[in-house]
Amino acid sequence: MAATRRGVLAGGLMAPGAAMAAGRDTVDAERVKADLEHYVGLGSKVSGSPGDTAAGAWMEARLQALGFATTRQTIQTPYFDLTRAELAVGETTKPVLPLAIVTPTPPEGVAGRLAVGEPWSKPQDLTGAIALIPLTHARWSSAKVEAVRRPTAAALAAGAAAVILITTGPTGEAIQLNADGDKPMFDRPVAVLSPKDAAAFLAAAGSTARLTVTGAGGFRPAFNLMGRRDKGHGRWLVVSTPRSGWTACAGERGPGVAVWMGLADWASRADLPVDLAFVCNSGHEYENLGAARMLEEIAPRPTETAMWLHLGANVAARDWHELGGQLAPLPSPDPQRILMATPDLLAPCREAFAGQPGLEAPYAAGAGAAGELTHILASGYPKVAGVFGVHRFHHVAGDDLRCVDARFTAAALEGFKRLIRAALA
Repeated sequence: MAATRRGVLAGGLMAPGAAMAAGRDTVDAERVKADLEHYVGLGSKVSGSPGDTAAGAWMEARLQALGFATTRQTIQTPYFDLTRAELAVGETTKPVLPLAIVTPTPPEGVAGRLAVGEPWSKPQDLTGAIALIPLTHARWSSAKVEAVRRPTAAALAAGAAAVILITTGPTGEAIQLNADGDKPMFDRPVAVLSPKDAAAFLAAAGSTARLTVTGAGGFRPAFNLMGRRDKGHGRWLVVSTPRSGWTACAGERGPGVAVWMGLADWASRADLPVDLAFVCNSGHEYENLGAARMLEEIAPRPTETAMWLHLGANVAARDWHELGGQLAPLPSPDPQRILMATPDLLAPCREAFAGQPGLEAPYAAGAGAAGELTHILASGYPKVAGVFGVHRFHHVAGDDLRCVDARFTAAALEGFKRLIRAALA
């Protein structure tokens, strides 16, 4: 009988005996739940922050307890400790999120005419203005996409002293955007304003506004983590996941981290014909900076790798109804999670994730890949599967424990075990 979505989700919480009877590897759902809660409880995961560092140390200790030999690869990541970040017009003042790498304003801020519009379809003089650009409704993630980069660059080229982006999205909150990790993307201040705070500014077009972004920043160390168990097979199973991000990253990172931990525990005991390499990267929010460094320096080479599995964003975040500007939680995972694989793994992916929304319909690896998976595929690994996606609370402060359910993560973990066994058979 074909698997159903309800049956797969229920299977994530099966007792060990029932799971064995169903022909699946057992999943410790209580451990999955505890891992989700612990990761989220560590707070903000901005690269090199206390939360990111603590998460890396916790994951390293788990690998060591399973018999992995671990190494840390130090990387340098940007940071900015905010003192003040706000936009003001008249008596209205609202917080903003400055775009990394942050270009601050003078202590007194930058004042100028508030110019509203997008697209900037014809040349206009914005000299000294603060350009307010409403983005279309989307689940925004990166400032490097054309729909963000192009109007921002156009406004600055027209003379704007600063740019404010309104990240219109499902939650109404400001969406922090990933950005280049080596140098500022723009030479003048750029910041994000939440849609819920935008009305007063949109109505004040032509008035004088003031943007203030102050604080101290630079670069600080963070680390990628590599755990290896060399069993003498001469080829590696690599499992990777990012752990860093702008917020507590419950739905964005939590399920990927919990599945990674569960797979490390299972693979260390399973009779798999491969050596094991488990990778956890920092620097993700700086356009995959950590992953790029890891692939350059410490990852197993493609010729040595039997399979690479990447667990990116939205592995098993909660889905929500959007009802008149409000969000209502659903007892199912967000289907906007993309499973992409090399052609030889497409059929095993479909079988392993039958009944799991989004994951049940894999795509051939290539155009459309996102996040760290793009770097892995570009490096020439012959057998790859990876997940990426953007759930509704992606990159917003509300990405907390409401956005996860251990049942969804347990079901995904079972699917990835099945996929690995099939891929290595």
